[in-house]
Amino acid sequence: MTGISGKGCGFGFVCYENADEALSAVAELNGALIGDNTFFIGKAQNKMERHTELKNQSKDLNVYVNNLDDNIDDERLREEFSQFGTITSAKVMTEFGRSKGYGFVCFSSPEDASKAVTEMDGRIIVSKPLYVALSQRKEDRRAHLASQYMQRLASIRKQVINIFTAI
Repeated sequence: MTGISGKGCGFGFVCYENADEALSAVAELNGALIGDNTFFIGKAQNKMERHTELKNQSKDLNVYVNNLDDNIDDERLREEFSQFGTITSAKVMTEFGRSKGYGFVCFSSPEDASKAVTEMDGRIIVSKPLYVALSQRKEDRRAHLASQYMQRLASIRKQVINIFTAI
């Protein structure tokens, strides 16, 4: 696919005559490294199908890495985590060209991601111990934090009631 300027959009489509050939292409080529690019090959989907699938897939594949040294870039992050399996992406979050101190590493399998969390959490890279966990979607994290807040609030209310009933 090309845009108005004639430059590639970074994606394209191939139409097969039968479903078996298409499934075979997906199985053989998905995740293939061609040049410096890791290719995603899959069934063409509308936006809603894609969003639902990505939501379900990425839950156990994406690893959150915090407390990164300022000198760690995307390549170094990928290098540090590559021993645990195939990485589909590694990104240090930046603002105005400076590291924000955290990033994400996405693996091709949940087992690799889990192994990375187990092995890398607390490991010192450069001069800082990393905090490594399976990534949560923002909505899920907010819901979990809200639930924790409500539980704490209920506990405090219970303690206050116990104090006043004891008086």
